[in-house]
Amino acid sequence: MYMYGIVLRENGHNTAARDILVKSVDAYPWNWSAWLELQALCMDISTLNSLELKDHWMKDFFLASTYLELQKNNEGLQKYAKLQEVFPFSEYILGQIASGLYNSREYDQAENLYSDMLRYDPYRVDGMDIFSNILYVKESFASLSHLAHRVFSTDKYRPESCCIIGNYYSLKGQHEKAVLYFKRALKLNKNYLSAWTLMGHEYVEMKNTPSAIDTYRRAVDINPRDYRAWYGLGQTYEILALPNYALYYYRQAAHLRPDDARMWIAIGNCYDSGHLEMFDAAIKCYLLALRNNDNEGIAMHKLAKLHSYLKHHDEAAHFYKMNLERMEKEHNDGPEMMDALYYLANYYKHRKDFEAAEMYCSRLLDYGGPAKQNAKGLLQELKSGENLAMDVEQTTP
Repeated sequence: MYMYGIVLRENGHNTAARDILVKSVDAYPWNWSAWLELQALCMDISTLNSLELKDHWMKDFFLASTYLELQKNNEGLQKYAKLQEVFPFSEYILGQIASGLYNSREYDQAENLYSDMLRYDPYRVDGMDIFSNILYVKESFASLSHLAHRVFSTDKYRPESCCIIGNYYSLKGQHEKAVLYFKRALKLNKNYLSAWTLMGHEYVEMKNTPSAIDTYRRAVDINPRDYRAWYGLGQTYEILALPNYALYYYRQAAHLRPDDARMWIAIGNCYDSGHLEMFDAAIKCYLLALRNNDNEGIAMHKLAKLHSYLKHHDEAAHFYKMNLERMEKEHNDGPEMMDALYYLANYYKHRKDFEAAEMYCSRLLDYGGPAKQNAKGLLQELKSGENLAMDVEQTTP
């Protein structure tokens, strides 16, 4: 039945293949390969919930793995936490929990788990490609270099090893070498999804958009649930100034990751672009990003700028204040803080609240360059406005 299910899937008879594979895992639940084939046919959560599977502890492993594949990371992590109580020494479960934390962008926790796994098993290669992605995002040059040397010494002919070395060269800015190693990974396993997606990123860095598009499309063909490939296609078409195409691919990514602020910011950027100028739609997208934990504050700044452009001054001031509070907590004194301070100083000046305007303006004096000069000019205007207000009060009978 297992082989029959594979044949049906290869011939595009997905519904029939699902039915046969369900019978296969019910008859012999210990065949993990059959569960993985069934997982590949579960394109959404409704399909997964419609499966009529017999109760067995292997079913819990299947559900946990499929939840992660469908980006239902909280549900997957909860399942694995329960399984870990039964199998406390399972490195597979530990690796899947680390993968779920990576998907949830909990990079520090995931890094700690992968480091623990390497201490338990110094020759481990499984899952280390995901570990390399975390080190890449955190720009941990030394740790990624150490990991690349470790897996190369362990087994340089594993696709995961080639992918890790590719990430190392990418972080060093050697994109041609990175592509070479991703291609080596694909020679070892032509369906290795991470290599296709990461190679697409490299082509974007190299400004080779035709190759990037082709590579991302290959990734989507292998696994339509890979939101990174859809997102990469959106970015590539945005570079090509084709916002309608970019919107289509960003929407696909947002459908797969509706709780990821980055997807909604990307869609908002397209609506906000000079090609479309659909500002109301952009505002809705940025608000969705804000509700989905936009930790970097990109949506707040975008909302402030957009409302300012549309002359919605009260709304703009509200979001500039929100962003200012976030930056103060993070001790971030970048250009966005200067923008917020300057806008709020002008906002309160026009509302005759000279005390608040002066407070924001005086903070701008700590910066050098044009910001300081603008602040000095604004302070002079404020003092003139205060003096004029006082004269008016004194002459009023």
